[in-house]
Amino acid sequence: MALGPVGQIHVSVRDVDRSVAFYRDVLGVPFLFQVPGQPMAFFQSGDVRLYLGRPESPEYTTKVVLYFRVDDIDAERDRLEALGVEFLGKPHIVHRAEDHDLWMTGLRDPDGHHLLLMEERRRVS
Repeated sequence: MALGPVGQIHVSVRDVDRSVAFYRDVLGVPFLFQVPGQPMAFFQSGDVRLYLGRPESPEYTTKVVLYFRVDDIDAERDRLEALGVEFLGKPHIVHRAEDHDLWMTGLRDPDGHHLLLMEERRRVS
């Protein structure tokens, strides 16, 4: 591959402080830092850094769909619902592989970005 792996994804937000509170305090994504005097905040999601920021001009506005891996989709949904997060539906199987099922459920962040939880659940024989 000529390019390296994705290092950072920009997520356009209207209110950085509100988004920091949601991604850090509700979702639990590890917070790295906010840039003083700039509408920018950074989080670490595995090997990928999430950059939440207010775009300087309309052509840099992003609309993203983020998929977060979880170990137990039902427990994570229960945890987030207890914090006031509204889900778009119940966890359900979206794909059956030879040895596991892929489960997903979705929600939206304060700016309307679709966020999905995904669990690869091994089948017990």
